[in-house]
Amino acid sequence: MSTQFKAEVFQNQYLPQGAKEVHAIMTVTAEGSEGVAGTHTGGSLFGVICDTSGSMGGQKIYAAKEAMVKVVNLLPDDCAFFIVTGSSSARVIFPVSIATPQNKERACGVIKAGLDAHGGTVISTWLTEALQQFNKMAGAVRQALLLTDGQNDVSDEQQLNTVLQACEGVFQCDCRGVGTDWRVKQLQQISHKLLGTTDIIPNASMIEADFRAILEKAMSKSISDVALRLWTPQSARVLFCKQVSPDIVELTHRGKLVKPQVNDYPTGAWGKSESRDFHFCIEVQPGNVGDEMLAGRASLIYTVNGVETKVAEARILVTWTDDDAKSTKIDKRVAHYTGQAELAQNIQEGLEARAQGNIEVATAKLGKAVKIAHNSGNESTAKLLRTVVDIVDAETGTVRIKKSVAKEDEMALESRSTKTSRIPKSS
Repeated sequence: MSTQFKAEVFQNQYLPQGAKEVHAIMTVTAEGSEGVAGTHTGGSLFGVICDTSGSMGGQKIYAAKEAMVKVVNLLPDDCAFFIVTGSSSARVIFPVSIATPQNKERACGVIKAGLDAHGGTVISTWLTEALQQFNKMAGAVRQALLLTDGQNDVSDEQQLNTVLQACEGVFQCDCRGVGTDWRVKQLQQISHKLLGTTDIIPNASMIEADFRAILEKAMSKSISDVALRLWTPQSARVLFCKQVSPDIVELTHRGKLVKPQVNDYPTGAWGKSESRDFHFCIEVQPGNVGDEMLAGRASLIYTVNGVETKVAEARILVTWTDDDAKSTKIDKRVAHYTGQAELAQNIQEGLEARAQGNIEVATAKLGKAVKIAHNSGNESTAKLLRTVVDIVDAETGTVRIKKSVAKEDEMALESRSTKTSRIPKSS
């Protein structure tokens, strides 16, 4: 059975006279078991990028080696893989190879024998080596896993930005930090640019389970390089475009003009069974009461061997009205995801204020986050918030900042602040 894509739009269609901002949520669902017919012709390439700097010594490097061996042995025989290790410089310890039993055995031997912890942390060199490996399989679904335990060298900032520009669109990358000596924002810079995720692995014994989960997700991807195409009329402009579920991913400034009034926004690879929500805000020329217009047309596009295929499409409509009952009614999905974006922003600003010692601002921001999480049913985020604040009243967002917070709890909240909840089915 091939994958079928379905797209639905939920929006505030009715605007009062003079209004010009159109908000819409587009839900795209992929269903099937074997991938879209003809899309997955280039296979899969999975790359492991492992920190071997001096701070990884001891239990961390031992656990990382064990986890990599397990992951290599779990690779499907028709998948390709490679392994890069990095410190002040990078080394390809196993180049791109098909995951045959013989190659897996050879790779595991290299991992067990060839990994020592020494040197600093210069992540741009790691990604440069990975990029060269990924470029060997241009048509593949390409996914990387990057593990580190420390902070990137400050002198590497400019070069890292340059390398990330080159990597964007070539492969996706999930980043994991083990322990608490790394910086969330540094890894998020990489994962956001490369359409991946960032999360904390609190202790080395948990590396293997996390690696397994990332590999399983990567191997479920069957369609490479899918773009969200948005057409808007000549008089309109896109104020923002972002993925809002399962994570908030800002896409606005990644749009590429493919022809006048048409922009493509990258969404990375898709699995054979997943659903994502996108939020558009389009500014149009305001109309008169009774006027109707097509404010946008959104579709999902993939390209194989130069042939472009559209797999889903939805229309964004707007009607101007003098009926207050219509124009003041906000679509529940638009309201829900606007709240989820506000939730993430309040968490990030609250944690920053707490780090700066501004307890008043931190209390207000994190209290607002608690209220939104409670009202939207985002229990996973609510649970994380409870590790940094004492909740007096969740409905009103009344909280007290905890005097003592485990560093790993604070980093987990920061790392996962962009994870959203779907709108409750009962809503």
